[in-house]
Amino acid sequence: MKVLYNDGHVAECPEEEQLHVIRHTAAHIMAQAIQRLWPHADFAYGPATEKGFYYDVDLGDVKLTDEDLPRIEAEMKKITKENLPIKTFTLSREEAVKLMQERGEKYKEEHIGDLAEDATISVYQQGDYIDMCIGPHLTYTKGVKAFKLTQQSGAYWKGDKANKMLTRINGIAFPNQVELDEYVKQTEEAEKRDHNKLGRELEYFTTVDEIGQGLPILLPKGARVIQTLQRWIEDEEQKRGYLLTKTPLMAKSDLYKISGHWDHYLDGMFVLGDPNDESKECFALRPMTCPFQYQAYLSRARSYRDLPMRLGETSTLFRNEDSGEMHGLIRVRQFTISEGHLMLRPDQLEEEFKGCLELAKYCLETVGMLEDCTFRFSQWDPAKAGTKYIGTPEQWEEAQSIMGKILDDLNVEYSIGIDEAAFYGPKLDIQYKNVFGKEDTIVTIQVDQLLAEQFGMEYTDADGQKKRPYIIHRTSLGCYERTLAYLIEKYAGALPTWMAPEQVRILTITDRANDYAATVCKELTALGYRVSVDDSQNTLKYKIRSAQMEKTPYMVILGDKDMENGTISVRHRSGEDLGAITLDAFKEILADVVGNKLKK
Repeated sequence: MKVLYNDGHVAECPEEEQLHVIRHTAAHIMAQAIQRLWPHADFAYGPATEKGFYYDVDLGDVKLTDEDLPRIEAEMKKITKENLPIKTFTLSREEAVKLMQERGEKYKEEHIGDLAEDATISVYQQGDYIDMCIGPHLTYTKGVKAFKLTQQSGAYWKGDKANKMLTRINGIAFPNQVELDEYVKQTEEAEKRDHNKLGRELEYFTTVDEIGQGLPILLPKGARVIQTLQRWIEDEEQKRGYLLTKTPLMAKSDLYKISGHWDHYLDGMFVLGDPNDESKECFALRPMTCPFQYQAYLSRARSYRDLPMRLGETSTLFRNEDSGEMHGLIRVRQFTISEGHLMLRPDQLEEEFKGCLELAKYCLETVGMLEDCTFRFSQWDPAKAGTKYIGTPEQWEEAQSIMGKILDDLNVEYSIGIDEAAFYGPKLDIQYKNVFGKEDTIVTIQVDQLLAEQFGMEYTDADGQKKRPYIIHRTSLGCYERTLAYLIEKYAGALPTWMAPEQVRILTITDRANDYAATVCKELTALGYRVSVDDSQNTLKYKIRSAQMEKTPYMVILGDKDMENGTISVRHRSGEDLGAITLDAFKEILADVVGNKLKK
């Protein structure tokens, strides 16, 4: 595929850049189509993105709706059929300003004002459409063969709420129709699985404007799933030698000043009081638990025999995320996490890090998410030493060298993320993508050799000398709210039986079976299973459909024949009919599926 670079030369485009060039060209074709339909349109930015392309445009009094998108698409198809040649030329700053003034492009003119005084500005042209752009682009408009406009929304000029709200039009483009159709199909499936939609429909959570963004309410179903996961994690950590703590949700600024959060994380905290008034106590809700758990270590003198000391806690944390970042249960301002800190001797670091990684992988594998995870070795940016990061370059190099060796020894395949470290140390981030491809960190394991000194943490070694412990910050399953969101999406709401909020629903065919249903329910509930009875006057067909719509794993159907034979008729939500079996046989099935945490 040949492309036109902004210096005027045409060359073959590297394969890894082709999709970007197609989308960049599609953005210009869309802008040209909009200009033909609304000649007064004034264009701002129009880049290619990882997912497609968009253009921000000022349409004056015109209020664009989704119904207008097919009109724009149709005009774009005309432009591609016209096969307009794409040309490029460069202008001085003064020439570019004059051109944009002549064309009435006030946003482009303002953008030029943000560039360097001696900037040379490249311009691309197709027909009567001209746009400032660094390129590259295709050489003819017919090269854009498969595209679709997906939505229109609002966007502030330069992302600043103080500026005018523009119309943002998003689209996607691919080299051919087959790839476009496949993407559309995947997107439609993703939208069906979107936890922000499905989680509300299944009544896992809700949000209330009067409470605020990023502060979801977990409804009984969602609360039960998270309780199940928390109990499992706490029991699993206890088996692995973790000691449970319960620490305050807030602390005075004094604690955060010791840890460094006050200097490096204040904007992300909810502060209670005036942080600038030193005459009064100022508190803040905790954004993480580490400085609190350190106090458990510091509660008495420690010996090398006390190490490793593994502290775990189901922690409720608070982070002042930007309102634009809020998304369902994935990005919230209050959340609960399986947090832990290990204080240890240097010679124990690799073994304990291995244990943390094994625990995280076990937890993610058990819930079915590990196969979709990737690993990132998050490192510091030396250019931000003393501002974003504490410690010396020598300490950071030592910590990253140690952690790199550990990861290599454990054969962990990872990418490197520069400037992704915590302010006090490097970390291994386990990354997961939601159904729309947005990547977030779900589990972290961090190596820290700085905060022990900040807090004066010591232990007496075998030689009688006082020494600083190493610290590992880690999570087992990460944020429970985020995990629930991913599980809803992964399983399309049909969570595995062991974690499902309702595991069995008993459906009666006639009122005569009500007493039998109550007896079966009582026996299963006594064994710890989550069971309900639908003895309503609705038809059996309606009851079965309701249970399937609510993703209930097992349906137990009871009628006259079941009462006569002392059996129960069992169906799985997948449609599998287990037939008439004894209650004891069903108990054995549940014991296997739930007890072994099978993914069904």
